Formats: sequence, C-alpha cells, structure tokens
Amino acid sequence: MTRSATDPTGAGAAESGSEAAAVAAPRVPGGWVAVTPVVFVILWASGFVGAKYGLPSAPPASFLLWRFLLVLAVLVPMALLARAAWPASLRQVAHLAAVGVLVQAGYLGGVFHAIDRGISAGLVALIVGLQPVLTALLAGVFLRERVRAVQWLGLVLGLAGAALVVEHRLSVDGLTLAAFMLSLLALFSMTLGTIYQKRFCPQFDLRTGAIIQFVAATLVILPFALRETRAVDWTPTLIAAMLWLVVALSIVAIALLALLVRRGATTKVASLFYLVPPTTALMAYVAFGERLTGLALIGMALTAVGVALVVRA
Repeated sequence: MTRSATDPTGAGAAESGSEAAAVAAPRVPGGWVAVTPVVFVILWASGFVGAKYGLPSAPPASFLLWRFLLVLAVLVPMALLARAAWPASLRQVAHLAAVGVLVQAGYLGGVFHAIDRGISAGLVALIVGLQPVLTALLAGVFLRERVRAVQWLGLVLGLAGAALVVEHRLSVDGLTLAAFMLSLLALFSMTLGTIYQKRFCPQFDLRTGAIIQFVAATLVILPFALRETRAVDWTPTLIAAMLWLVVALSIVAIALLALLVRRGATTKVASLFYLVPPTTALMAYVAFGERLTGLALIGMALTAVGVALVVRA
C-alpha cells in the first residue's frame, strides 16, 4: 500500500485497505478547510473561560467526569443513528483509546488539577505553551517531520509572544511540586497525544473514534472523581459552562483538532496553540474585565508572526 497524504509516515500501511476505508471520516468541504484553524483556536481558547465559570462549583475530576459522560450521551445516539463506521480491529480501538487517555484525561486532568492545587492560570498556560516546541522536537524523532530554520524562529517568537501575553498573571505564590508536576503532565500528554494520533490513527470516523476516546478517558478519571469529597453544586452558571464545554470543546473542537492533525504536519498544528493565550486574554477582557497590558498586545502581535512563520513555511 502506498503512503497517503494523511499518513506520511506509512503507519497506516499495516492496516488493510478495507479497514482504512471503514474508519475514514467524511470529507470536509474545501471552503471549511481554510477557516478550520481559526474556529479551532477560538473554541479551544473559550474552554479556559468556560472552566473559570464552572470550576468554582465543582471539583476538577468530578467536573471532567460529568463533562465526559455528557459528551458520550450526545455522541453515542448520534453515531448509532448515523450508522457510523466502527474500527475494524481491536488494535485500532486500542490506539484511539490511548489518544483519549492522553488528550482528554492527561491534558485536561493535569490542567484542572494543577489549578485546583494552587498554580496560577498564567503559569500553567506558559508551561503548557511549551507544547509546540516539544512537538517539533519529538515529531522529528517519531514522525520524521523536518522543521526548517524559519519554523524554529517562528516557534521561538510564538513562545516569547505567549509569555508576554500571560506575563502579568505569572505568579509562584502557592506553587507546589504537585501542581508543577501536574502542569508537566498536561504538557506531555497533549504533545504525545497529538503525535500518537498522527502516527497510529491517520484515519478514523470522528464520531465513533471520539466515543472510544471519551470512554477511555472516563475510565481513567472515574477513580479520581470518586475520591473527591466536595459535592457538585449545579448552579445555572455551572450548567451553562458545562453545556458549552461539552458541545463546543469536547465535540466540535476535538473533531477539528483530529482533522487538523490528519491534514497537516504536527508542528504546524501545534503552533496554533500559541494563539490560544492571546485569544483567551481577549475573551477574559470582554467577559471578566481582566487587564490587557501593552506587553500583552505586543505579545499577541509577536505570537501571530511566529505562527505565520511556522505555518507558511
């Protein structure tokens, strides 16, 4: 089997042609391809705003557990009614489950628990913001993706810009080793999850694939949720935040991320995460009246230039 555009590593060659066809997602109209990165960044950034609204009313693991269960309550009937294709082998199921554990349980669990343990939102954003650089390093090893000099320049500029955006929110007050390690868990989970998906899941139905991922993430989060003693307070704010995170983030944004990984180099996709802190800062300015400094504005411009260099190269 020849290598496809969505499988530059040849990883899919081990699967049969019939299986690749069975798990392939519906084609996306060409007009949507151009705006997919923009929509993804906006939705992903809104997740931090939604978490800020919802976390005061629920402990982190319980918050995520309910979020995952609600996602499954939407996706399972949708997939069954549409008679969506399921993976044809247990190996593909295992690969999708691994992605779910890394991207959903590892990344979200790490971020939510780190904030719950006292780390500032700015510091965890900066730590997780190292993802594009880490992705570029690992993609060369595992995916044989070549990162050009101009792209490395873009990655450095993007990181510097992201640091300027969150500079006024950086604080080590209350920082513990556990919170720092949880932030690193989130960083490595998202990075490895993106690379793993590109390497082992080049084609899958976005509906059934997401179901497998969220089932795996739910099983990982469940023991942590059962140990929490604080009850969930179902306020109108929490319900609104939960619905937004379920539909916009866990369903739409995750599907867009899968499409982006499928269609592009992982380094280019990861560089989009540099745009999340500036977008979140703008949303927080509008929603919460948070301060927007001159350095933050400079950082936004620097980040945009950095991402443009990575993507255009």
